[in-house]
Parts: sequence; structure tokens; C-alpha cells
Amino acid sequence: MGYQIAIDGPAGAGKSTIAKLVAEKLDFVYVDTGALYRGLAVHFLKEGIDETDETALTKACEKARIDLAYENGIQQILLNGENITSLLREERVGNLASRVSALQVVREKLLQTQREIAQKKNVVMDGRDIGTCVLPEAGVKIFLTASVETRAKRRYEQLTREGKQADLKKIEADIQERDHRDSHREIAPLKQAKDAVLLDSSDLTIPQVVERIIREKENAGGN
Repeated sequence: MGYQIAIDGPAGAGKSTIAKLVAEKLDFVYVDTGALYRGLAVHFLKEGIDETDETALTKACEKARIDLAYENGIQQILLNGENITSLLREERVGNLASRVSALQVVREKLLQTQREIAQKKNVVMDGRDIGTCVLPEAGVKIFLTASVETRAKRRYEQLTREGKQADLKKIEADIQERDHRDSHREIAPLKQAKDAVLLDSSDLTIPQVVERIIREKENAGGN
């Protein structure tokens, strides 16, 4: 079994950025589980699936094949062989992924994929329920968070850098809504694992957060 580092936390906490850097420094494989869910969300949008129609969702899941690939060390998401990575960060995709990720049929579709990857390789995996559900035996568990205001500002600045129009207040409202939805869903809600280290990045730089996580691994005696 590979060594597992689980990083959970709310939307916009910087999990993906941090997890990528930790994996790079440790020469681990980075697995962005949120991207897997976004990949399914892209599929549902392409197929025009009504997210309240469980039968249609089940059939759509059966037709979808979500795979990981890497180009120059960067994770790519393939949907039935098509690289859809460029579509994953659209707001409508993220919001739909958050909603459908609460559904049992969607979670079952991707859970086994995530665990199989972690069995074979040393991984840094980030998401909402990695330490509590997907990899409960992970050697290191981190719950990474930041204030709503900080997360909204980071997202706003990211979109602005990309030349996209952004409304800070709307982003803040969307984050609050997703926090509530992710924390209150019946299946695998967002919550801190009992043995996870709480890490608030509001006033920390990215290198400081990365160093803290690597130190946790060293303290845990990970190889």
C-alpha cells in the first residue's frame, strides 16, 4: 500500500494548490478528487441530465469513464477519452459538482477509483471527505481552511488574472452556500476527521502551509 496524505477542506481553501506542491516536494502522486467530480459534472452538462432524475444520473454514470492522465507532471482529466481539463474550473461546473457529489450513485462511481490509485502509489489526495471516508487510514490528515472573505478574494484574484469577469460579492455568496451544502449533506459531509490537523491558511503563505504539512508527515514517521 502507498503512503497516503489526505487534505480536506471547504471550497477555495487552496487545497489543490497546496496538495500539488506537497506532492511535488515529496515525489508523490497528486490526486485532485474534486476534479474527478467536476469531470462527471461536465458529463452531466454535456448530456443535459436533470440532476434530480436519479435514473438518468445512474445511466449517465454508467456511460461515463473518468480517467487520470499526466502531462508534464500536471494532472489531466479525461472523460471517455477526451481531455476536458480546461472546462473543470467553470463556475457552473463547480456548483453542479458540489450538488451531485452528495448523491450516492455519484460517490460510488468514483470512490473505488480513488482508493485503487491510493493502494498502488504514494499519494497526496485532496477533497471534502478524504480523511473521513475515502482514505480513513491515511498516514497524515489535514483539514485546510480559511475565512470566507479570504477564500472569495483568492478566487476573485484568480479569475481576474485569467482575464475573466468576476463579482466578489457573488463569489463570497457562492462559497457560503457551498460550505453549507457540503457540510450538511447526508452522505459523506464535509467535516474534520477526529485525527486530522486543523490548518487555517488565512494568514499563512503557500510555502508556510506546505512546510507545515511536510512537517506533519515527518512527525508521523512517514517514509
